[in-house]
Amino acid sequence: MSDMMPQPCDSGETPAGADARDHGAGTAQPSLRAGLEAILLVVDEPVPEVTLAQILERPRDEVSATLRELAAEYAAQGRGFDLREIAGGWRFYTRDVCASLVERFVQDGQRARLTQAALETLSVVAYRQPVSRARVAAIRGVNSDGVIRTLALRGLIEEAGHDPEHQAVLYRTTSYFLERLGLNSLEELPELAPYLPDDLEGIEEFQQ
Repeated sequence: MSDMMPQPCDSGETPAGADARDHGAGTAQPSLRAGLEAILLVVDEPVPEVTLAQILERPRDEVSATLRELAAEYAAQGRGFDLREIAGGWRFYTRDVCASLVERFVQDGQRARLTQAALETLSVVAYRQPVSRARVAAIRGVNSDGVIRTLALRGLIEEAGHDPEHQAVLYRTTSYFLERLGLNSLEELPELAPYLPDDLEGIEEFQQ
């Protein structure tokens, strides 16, 4: 009986331990489909295939084919949105059959209170108009594309042409904005300086 001693495992590691090690060896990367969906959900302008291919580090032909597969899949499933190739790029759009629902949502949203992010963004546009999305983001220190879309949908801001140097879309407040604030013109906006902290850097530049 003394000769029947259990032998140790050659690797010195149990199978369960080996599985755990292998599982944590690397971080799983999102699929191409998931990556495309994630990017296209946050853009507000059509994105060219070559740009998507560069960001995702995949061949353009593969990206192009996957985009068309996704577009066909969404259409076949009757989703509330379409993936369309417009103006040399790809972007999600609300389906035409859902237009009345979106319009109702936007109109109801006009009666809702603005979030802190929306108020900050609206203030930047009001005092710096016409201003680009990039400029708003630089002043706030955070991406503001989604908030700008919301403000535009609620009729508080609108496009005001393009920056002559960079061709970026510029935004300004609307007459509805003045109506909501009870103002006759932008000249009636209160001075900004009394409401800002004394140590705020760039206050003079912000008010220009």
